[in-house]
Amino acid sequence: MSEHLTVVDHPLVQHKLTLMRDKGTSTAVFRQLLREITLLLAYEVTRELKLTTRHIETPMEEMDAPILAGKKLALVSILRAGNGMLDGVLELIPSARVGFVGLYRDEETLKPVQYYFKAPEELKDRLVIAVDPMLATGNSSAAAIDLLKEAGATDIRFLCLLAAPEGVARMKEAHPDVHIVTAALDRQLNSKGYIMPGLGDAGDRMFGTK
Repeated sequence: MSEHLTVVDHPLVQHKLTLMRDKGTSTAVFRQLLREITLLLAYEVTRELKLTTRHIETPMEEMDAPILAGKKLALVSILRAGNGMLDGVLELIPSARVGFVGLYRDEETLKPVQYYFKAPEELKDRLVIAVDPMLATGNSSAAAIDLLKEAGATDIRFLCLLAAPEGVARMKEAHPDVHIVTAALDRQLNSKGYIMPGLGDAGDRMFGTK
């Protein structure tokens, strides 16, 4: 693993990812698998959360016990496919604040166009986890991180299901301070900017659209 990228090779993650890649997997099962795999990936992306202690009383005795420190973290979904990963992370961290970045890819230029942005307050004091199933060209992801930094975020991690080498390189160039956590680093992009072998369009498979 590089300092910039962590590929989570846990057997359950890899098993669920294979089921998601299979084109015969139904929309309902795809959504359920995405939620489950995101929950597992969220363990990795939150591994270094800062802890403090709180004085509590167990049924047996008093103790100083570890508890999360600082402001509640912020989850930011890169619309629309990122929404499929929100549930999984929120199951693990139900108190997280949630924001949304709306970007669509211009099919001609493959460049991102912004149409929506709403983020929690005080981003500079929060760990910010941006979620999007696919890190393909990296253009949309880099643009989303730009917006989050403009809104004050300084501690950002990027959580995705699949990454292409081109997207990882683009993110490293644009945002070397943002660590990427993914379930797989795939081979390459095709001429249309899709990840190969990939799993197709995550949003379409999640929401049953074409």
